[in-house]
This record gives sequence, structure tokens and C-alpha cells, in this order.
Amino acid sequence: MEAAEARERTERRLDSDKARRIVAAMRSSVARRGAAGSTFDHVAQEAGVSRGLLHYYFGSKERLLVEVVRHDADVRVAAIEERLRDAGSLDAIVQALVWGLEQFVAEDAGSHAVIHELLSVARRNDDVREEIAALYRRVRAEVAEILVEKEREGIVRLRSDAEAVVSIFLALADGLEVQLTSDADWASSDAVDTAVSVARYLLGDPPGQ
Repeated sequence: MEAAEARERTERRLDSDKARRIVAAMRSSVARRGAAGSTFDHVAQEAGVSRGLLHYYFGSKERLLVEVVRHDADVRVAAIEERLRDAGSLDAIVQALVWGLEQFVAEDAGSHAVIHELLSVARRNDDVREEIAALYRRVRAEVAEILVEKEREGIVRLRSDAEAVVSIFLALADGLEVQLTSDADWASSDAVDTAVSVARYLLGDPPGQ
């Protein structure tokens, strides 16, 4: 109970205007300087706050990086989940997933840079690795819940456990994001079409078709 109350207080604090400016400044700084070069001094100056405030809100650079990734993921996943909930057909679900990939790839360079930097940090930092694991667990569970509801409605027939299906969707999105942002000249339409075919297979055909 105490842990939950402490987390709620932290979330309220991080929802302040100053905290949001710090998160945005960190995202921008990592895009230009990388994680190592993004010191609290740089970020504080860009956010227009004191260095001490960064320590108060986040405690460490790694904690701040985690919050940037969590914020970006929350916004992105909430938008996809809304489209999935509104989807009334298999085609609409697939379109929502493709839209999510397109939005992910189109995000500013800072968002991608922070994700990649944080994954590197996670290799040597257990706390960061657990934060990333918790984020993936939450996304898998939330999207899986929507897919299970769609199955109850008769819109899809999942070919495996819902969370396993979502994990493949995430793997496709993560892998394509790396390739698409690394090679702007890549003719990716065949690869995206193949990913769509995989998604459609995992979602199954609508009953009676």
C-alpha cells in the first residue's frame, strides 16, 4: 500500500510542467549528444530549471532516460490502443498496427536515440533493465487484453496466446524501426507487406470466412 502511494506521489510530481520540460530537454539532448554527453547541466540549461531540480525529480540520468522512454511509449501505445478498441474488423486491426508502426518510425530522432541508448545502458544496469522489462510486460498485457476482447466479439481468432501474439507484433515493430530509421533509401514495401501477412496470420480469419 505504501509503495503504491509513493508511486502515485511520484507520478503526480512527474506530471508537472517542469518535469515535462526536463523530459523533452533530455530527449532533444540525447539526439544531439548521445546519453554520455547529455549531462544534467546541459539538460537543466535547456529545460530552464536548476540542476538540483533534475536530481529532485529523477535522481539519476538513467532514471531520467527511463522516464523519457516511458512517456513516449505511453503516448504511442495509448493512441494505438484507442484505434484497436474502435476496430470492428480484422482489416481495421491490421490498419491500426500499420499506423502504429508508421507513427513509431516518424517520431523525432530524439525518441529513437533515447530508446537505443537506454537499451545499451540496460546491458550493464539491472534497474534500467527491469524498468524496460516492466514496460514491455505492461504493453503486452494491455494490448493482449484488447485482442482477447476482439476474439470474444468474433472479430479475430488468435492462433496463439494473446500476449505471445503481441510480443511478435512488438518484435516486428522494433526490428523494422531500426532498419527504416537506419536506411532512409531502403525500399521497404515488400518487408512491410510481409509483416502485415504475419500479423493477419496470427490474428486468424474472421469466423465464417
